[in-house]
Amino acid sequence: MNKIFFIVLLKFIIISENHFSQIRSNQPLADGSISGRVLESGTGKPIEYSNIVVLSVSDTTLVTGGITNSDGYFNLTQIPEGAYFLDVRFIGFEDKRFEVSINAKQMNLNMGEIVISPTEIDIEEVVVEGQRSPVSYQIDKKVIDVDQMQTVISGSAVDILENIPSVTVDVEGNVSLRGSGSFTVLIDGRPSVLDAQDILQQLPASSIGSIEIITNPSAKYDPEGTSGIINIVLKDSRLRGFSGIVNANAGLNDKYGGDFLVEYVEDKFSSHFGFDYNRRFSPGDRRQENRFILDQNTNFINSFGYRERGRISYSARAGMELRLGQSDIISFGGRFGFRESLDNDLLNYVQWSQNDPQQFNYLSRSERSRASTYFALNTNFIHKFDSNGHELSSELVFSSNDADEFTRSSEIDNSTQFGGKWTTEKGPSSDVRGKIDYVLPISEKSKFESGYQGQIDISEESTSLFDFNSTSGIYEIQPEFSYTTEYTRSEHALYSIFSNSWNKLGLQAGIRGEYTFRTIELPLLDQEYKIDRWDYFPSVHGSYEFSKGKQVMASYTRRFERPRGWQLEPFDTWMDANNVRRGNPALEPEYIDSYEMAVQTYFGNISLSAEIYYKLTQNKIEGVRSVFEEDVTLNTVENIGRDYSIGSEIMLLFDMFKFWNVNLMGNIYNYRIEGILYEVQFSRESFNWQGRLNNVFRLGGTTQLQVNARYNSPSVSSQGRREGYFSTDLALRQDLFDRLLSITLQVRDVLGTAKYEFTSEGLNFYNYNYFTRESPAVMLNLRININTQRNEREGINENGNFNGEDF
Repeated sequence: MNKIFFIVLLKFIIISENHFSQIRSNQPLADGSISGRVLESGTGKPIEYSNIVVLSVSDTTLVTGGITNSDGYFNLTQIPEGAYFLDVRFIGFEDKRFEVSINAKQMNLNMGEIVISPTEIDIEEVVVEGQRSPVSYQIDKKVIDVDQMQTVISGSAVDILENIPSVTVDVEGNVSLRGSGSFTVLIDGRPSVLDAQDILQQLPASSIGSIEIITNPSAKYDPEGTSGIINIVLKDSRLRGFSGIVNANAGLNDKYGGDFLVEYVEDKFSSHFGFDYNRRFSPGDRRQENRFILDQNTNFINSFGYRERGRISYSARAGMELRLGQSDIISFGGRFGFRESLDNDLLNYVQWSQNDPQQFNYLSRSERSRASTYFALNTNFIHKFDSNGHELSSELVFSSNDADEFTRSSEIDNSTQFGGKWTTEKGPSSDVRGKIDYVLPISEKSKFESGYQGQIDISEESTSLFDFNSTSGIYEIQPEFSYTTEYTRSEHALYSIFSNSWNKLGLQAGIRGEYTFRTIELPLLDQEYKIDRWDYFPSVHGSYEFSKGKQVMASYTRRFERPRGWQLEPFDTWMDANNVRRGNPALEPEYIDSYEMAVQTYFGNISLSAEIYYKLTQNKIEGVRSVFEEDVTLNTVENIGRDYSIGSEIMLLFDMFKFWNVNLMGNIYNYRIEGILYEVQFSRESFNWQGRLNNVFRLGGTTQLQVNARYNSPSVSSQGRREGYFSTDLALRQDLFDRLLSITLQVRDVLGTAKYEFTSEGLNFYNYNYFTRESPAVMLNLRININTQRNEREGINENGNFNGEDF
């Protein structure tokens, strides 16, 4: 499969290059150029991948074209003398056309800043802004515009991702990117202090400007994460002077929160401060069935009852940026916060066996808390050697996290506690990260990039187990299940990337080498585990624009996933009375080869994006279960073998009517997992698909209704199967006082159909889990925009942009 892919890609590149070489050989010499920058009206943000097209005035034939870079800049070269139309296009925005000329007196034309606005339509003399797609496909990533997603405004980053191609979210809020829970989360391009799942649960949607999903990152990026990178870009207004945003929300069943962001921006200085607080609790139901087979006897343990999941978090962030002349920029930023996730279950248990059908009924109460206080500080420096992109940048980050976790269970019969366990895990961690990036433009169409990235992590974790003594009525420590683990990890990486373009064909190739030295020490057991290893990660990206704004993209990258610290701990940790967790110090990293090809085009007002992907994972890490002892399940991790995913993502955006915008997204793929587990060879396969239908109804100039529906199909794992589910959300937004005030009513899981249903089975055991959450969940959000200066075009320029240097 890999060879076929490369042969097809290579033939495509060779044919395309030969074709355009012939075209270039027949063209007269052309030395003219047209450059400029494209910005969005209202925010002043640069628009990446805008289509820039040069047409002949005489017959409107295409002369040349290109797209804007990440900062909105474009530079079209090799333009002969003559009169031209310069068209600026971006899906969901009004086209702009300029009449320009290239002549002996003006061979290099700079258009300055070109501001484009969202498409407007006229309904009964009321001007209404056109609806942009919440998801845009770009050459190396998908970008989610959070402001276009009203059904999640009172939620978290997880609620945003629920409506995005490539991403699935179960009823517990666990995020998977293309079927894998292994991915890297960045905040404004920097690693998060918290774990990926934790930071996504914590960040309020109202504080997020956009989310970038990079499924095939280049060699410049950290290769950690099997399925890619999720980069969360926090809001900044980019307005000169003082500006701010205030959000407040509240809902049923103990849900409320809020956040604010204030900024001050001038030509040479900018600063910001933000704070957020969120409290979210969600009740639900749980049902579980277990069977254990030991000594030719089958034990049955079933449970059902009430469950509650909650999270409490707050954080503050601040930053400032100084421009030291025309060439140097220095910035400082920091973030401080607290987060806690809470799980409370009250379940009725029924227990019996094949040999003794007499039922034993009891009540189980369990509490679990995971809390941490954290902070992070960073400083950045950029030196620009010239205005053509020749620059050197550096970054230094220090972060610390003090975590505390406990799980306590109690078994009660006739109001008397007869058993229970209490587990605690405590430990501080800190890390220092640094990187240097260098960019050297070799010509107008080629550049070389290189850099270094280093990281040192130090952490310690103490685990203790207490068993309930029914005689004394207290929890007593169990020394044989109490340990201390010390971790040290040092990583150093070097990368180089070269990119070039020939007419409309662009290629980028890179290589990254990464050295890892890691030790895990268990002082009480006098054991130590070391890793001393080099890994190499190539990447190749290509793009070809075959006509006005229509382009095809292809890429290959290699990534890996290191085992987490707790996955390597070789001792037993009791999670509750029926579950034990054990790490595996022999665990090897996963290695992933990922291939993608995408096409983006449009037909009138219809936008179509299609992506084909293939992913191979070796040394697949997966949680597995087995029987630990009578009525107790052992949960551990193993390198079980390989998995394969091949599929396609499609996004279709169009206007059904002038007032009704439709965004249809789908992900269809075949998943296969195979290997050896407990000396038994296995192979499991499933055809998976997810569909999302987002509808936006513009009910006048200031009222908007959004209705979203999504379906996740069943899927398999090495030992089981997860069932599919369907869910529907809606939101009604009303803007007031020239959009200085917005009120949004949000209802999630309107029909109450979201669920989590999973079955796993193996040698001598069977397990079935069923969860539901609160539905429908109702929230009301209030947003206030504070601007001392409205965002006019002359108020925004390159020097006035705010880069948002923080965590």
